[in-house]
Amino acid sequence: MNGTLKLWYEKAADSWNEALPIGSGKLGAMIFGRTHVERIQLNEDSIWSGGPMIRNNSDALHHLPKIRQLLHEGRLSEAEKLAAMSLPGTPESQRHYEPLGDLTMEFGHDESEVVNYRRELDLEHSISTVHYEWRGIRYEREHLASFPDEVIAVRIKADQTRAVSFRLRFTRGRQRFIDSLHTEAEGRLIMKAGTGGKDGIQIGSVVDIQVSGGEVTNCGEFLLVNQADEAIILVSAGTTYRYENPELYSRETVRRAKQKGYERLRLTHIADYQRLFKRVSLSLAKTDEDDEKRPTDVRMAALQEGLEDLGLVELYFQYGRYLLISSSRPGSLPANLQGVWNEHFTPPWDSKYTININTQMNYWPAEMCNLAECHEPLFDLIEKMRPNGRVTARQMYGCGGFVAHHNTDLWGDTAPQDIWISSTVWPMGAAWLCLHLWEHYRYTLDRDFLIKSYEIMKESAVFFLDYLIETSDGKLVTSPSVSPENKYRLPSGETGALCIAPSMDSQILDHLFGACIEAAELLNIDHALRERFRKVRSCLPQPKVGRHGQLQEWMEDYEEVEPGHRHISHLFALHPGSRITPRSTPEWSEAARATLHRRLAFGGGHTGWSRAWIINMWARLRDGEEAYRNISDLLRDSTLPNLLDNHPPFQIDGNFGGTAGIAEMLLQSHEGIIDLLPALPQAWTSGMVSGLRARGGFVVTIHWEENNLLQAAVHAKFSTVCQVRSEGHHLTVRTETGTNIETVRDGDLVRFDTIANETYLIEIEDHDVEKDL
Repeated sequence: MNGTLKLWYEKAADSWNEALPIGSGKLGAMIFGRTHVERIQLNEDSIWSGGPMIRNNSDALHHLPKIRQLLHEGRLSEAEKLAAMSLPGTPESQRHYEPLGDLTMEFGHDESEVVNYRRELDLEHSISTVHYEWRGIRYEREHLASFPDEVIAVRIKADQTRAVSFRLRFTRGRQRFIDSLHTEAEGRLIMKAGTGGKDGIQIGSVVDIQVSGGEVTNCGEFLLVNQADEAIILVSAGTTYRYENPELYSRETVRRAKQKGYERLRLTHIADYQRLFKRVSLSLAKTDEDDEKRPTDVRMAALQEGLEDLGLVELYFQYGRYLLISSSRPGSLPANLQGVWNEHFTPPWDSKYTININTQMNYWPAEMCNLAECHEPLFDLIEKMRPNGRVTARQMYGCGGFVAHHNTDLWGDTAPQDIWISSTVWPMGAAWLCLHLWEHYRYTLDRDFLIKSYEIMKESAVFFLDYLIETSDGKLVTSPSVSPENKYRLPSGETGALCIAPSMDSQILDHLFGACIEAAELLNIDHALRERFRKVRSCLPQPKVGRHGQLQEWMEDYEEVEPGHRHISHLFALHPGSRITPRSTPEWSEAARATLHRRLAFGGGHTGWSRAWIINMWARLRDGEEAYRNISDLLRDSTLPNLLDNHPPFQIDGNFGGTAGIAEMLLQSHEGIIDLLPALPQAWTSGMVSGLRARGGFVVTIHWEENNLLQAAVHAKFSTVCQVRSEGHHLTVRTETGTNIETVRDGDLVRFDTIANETYLIEIEDHDVEKDL
């Protein structure tokens, strides 16, 4: 690691957007670091409103032919009016995410008397601390969220004896959302709550305080710590989503954590976390001690004034990995629109799983950035969606397979969400999610995983065998659908979103059918179905270049109502898809470049996640300067003081997309080739990245100097064929012991056989490819 990977500040958080996140996957907390009255805002990932619902619109199937006919005849407003009644779910909204509550701790240390204050988040250890002096006493608070022990732990101590005194209270929406709350004599507080509805989730939470010296007593809703040397606070929470008796679960969890003791709990937490986090390191510049002496908010302010700070880019990259580890672990729910951190009972966009880009973006760094385990909760959610999606497919569309739209929730709801045509009527959510299964296989080559995942991918593809309709020229298209969440203008001046065959749909289906065909071939099954997939795939509309030199967003070259729209759906085939590449499809690549320039010229990239997507797209176009320019814009314009992504308001997808984009600039493998430094900007003159993963079971380390590859190390998990490229250069390959490896050379590409668990060193020869021409 280069430098110290810490976010740190010289003052407490004034707002939630300045607080620091910790998380264990299931549990999350935002640490404010206040000295008079501290607030720790708490989350548990399964606290969602109500229970499961059946929302499929029973009128959809009856009206579907009419909607298709109206679209075919160009009667857009009539089609949308009918679709707005017959296609959204009933009721229109799914369940939403809710907070667990707040811990407030009254220390009475007035800020005016506090000196030498420091609040930080240590990414290498996943611990947040607060240090300060008050009336000559040095106080320290340490916070962690333990995945192995399933608790949030806080240690409060001072450098003098009997100096730790405070009163603690648990609140939830000013107690309006609590069913019962009581304290127990041994320093424990028990909270019970429900989330509404006859099948609503029930919550049980335990807060326990253990002191060294002094005493802890209870009074009403408060726990009182008086003149202790040290206090340990443990917080556990569970719900009936997982546990029949969540209070009992929480009590037992806290009991085990207390028995273990804070020091062992802390060491176990660090070892578990670092097993994931330390797999990848990134260095873009030599450590600047002056940078490390400046608080993170000061560095952010300087960046916003136009100064360059490569160390902040490194920090942001690793912060994204930290956030994924903290909000998505095996057994937890997937990271939602805010990861696991949410303070609102009715959060923006319900803090659900928005699956027309945002949830998918959350997992873009999972495989490449060596956090494959963190991908598992998303796979679990897809599996949960299948039975619901089968019912939605059959009842609403008369189709086989399974389908989902642009949102889902913890119950795997698949009926359309909202009455907002530009997002609601989009049957591609499950199809896109299934491609994450395929990507996991491509990175791991786990055949057992593929056997199970193929059945899921196949079932999604089967839906479209029934749903697609044929045009007069023999194309197979989706109808109705939308290009999320954009609108177009007809020559008559009429505007709308509902359409036939938006470009994104065809691109997703091309990728899905292709994945199913390849998986079936690898497994040697479903020969007849495979050929059917192949035939349908050949009839999908192909990308087209429009009047502005851009890739068309719709099958027709419609005028866009909002040319600077935040969604850039019609470039799916560039990223996260892989069909468009500068070498294989130069015309489409130039059109993609024109699309990005046009979007940005009209104010695109104005949300954090959109800017993050743009970074990944420029990286795939091998344009390091544009990619880096957009990283700077992401940090400057769409990043909060605590480095969380700002839509605005806060959404976590931009953090994950930004981390993935930085990795894409340094390593790509979507073409079946390990592509070294494909989009390296001039500003990243020298550096090193280690531990990134490439498709095919490879782990890659890259060193570069003066903007050129110095050496790469490729570790092969399997005995296979490896292809490596460094654009414009001849490469040599040898083992770690110095033995030269026989290669097949094709310009700047080398191909060689690997032995499982061996590492191969890649270097540039003295002359480059152009000198041979």
